[in-house]
Amino acid sequence: MQTSQLLDGYDVKKLTVGALGGHSALDVCHGAKKFGFQTLVVAQEGRERTYSKYFKARTAGKDGNVGCIDDVIEVKKFNDVLDRTVQEQLRAKHTIFIHNRYFWTYIEDFARVENDFNVPIFGSRSLLKIEERDQPYNQYHLLKDAGIRTPKLFAKPEDIEIGRMVIVKAHEAQRGYERAFFLATASDFEARANEKIKRGEITKDGLKAATIEEFVVGAPINFNFFYSPITEELELLGTDMRRQTNLDGFLRMTAEDQTWAKQFTSLKMIETGHVACTVKESILEKAFDLGERFVRATKAKKCDPTGRGIIGPFALQGAVVADEGREDIVIFDVSMRVPGSPGI
Repeated sequence: MQTSQLLDGYDVKKLTVGALGGHSALDVCHGAKKFGFQTLVVAQEGRERTYSKYFKARTAGKDGNVGCIDDVIEVKKFNDVLDRTVQEQLRAKHTIFIHNRYFWTYIEDFARVENDFNVPIFGSRSLLKIEERDQPYNQYHLLKDAGIRTPKLFAKPEDIEIGRMVIVKAHEAQRGYERAFFLATASDFEARANEKIKRGEITKDGLKAATIEEFVVGAPINFNFFYSPITEELELLGTDMRRQTNLDGFLRMTAEDQTWAKQFTSLKMIETGHVACTVKESILEKAFDLGERFVRATKAKKCDPTGRGIIGPFALQGAVVADEGREDIVIFDVSMRVPGSPGI
């Protein structure tokens, strides 16, 4: 469906900003309320009270208005946002949907979002699947086409160079939409992988499909951008770094205690939040250069058949490294939509 058809019947003076209930919904709705929009969240049953109770927009006596969620549509599963009745409710409120990671994690068939979700989306529908590493053209290809430095990839364990540390990104055994990480080298890859399988954290099939990536030792940093095709202007909205469990817990221990603790629990890197942080001004020009290259690359026909490229928020996530005394930025992950970050 064309954008003009999606907007048929919409009153631009009554627009509602909507999102799936998770990831960045509160950030989106908080910002929308500041600009006078009505807000709406589609929340999954059992996770709805954050939006229907704790952050519901309401008048609170002398304190004035509090909260940022005007309406909640409760569904049994996030995937139900594609149901006709839910879409009709969204359209009735003139909703512009802001897609976030939840919108794609819980809907396995990208084509259904691209073709069957008859609600206007802020941003590009076709670019979101590029985040997934199993796509024919994915974020690795895009970053390469943009000329952005990334970690070296290894197709199989036998290709790992001697003395090179790698990080292995495999789907979790229990939560297939999340990834389990572990570090290895050529000499201990098999032993470390088998330990993960034995603990039930990954499966043999998951290991076969895992991404094996050079482990970059640097200062983690996420660059959160916004590109407007109207003004053709690129903004850096903020920078942050991830908080991960149980990695953050390990980092609070001494090296001696870390070694002792690993007898009882393995290291995990499950994202649990973000911490806003700063970068030196001398790095900003490099960051903007990466952002501009990225925007240009998304407009290529092989990336986006429409030629429009990225619209709105995106993030380049990586680390600042020191090479022979010179700082450089290495990008190892991409968000083709609003990142789940307070740093924006």
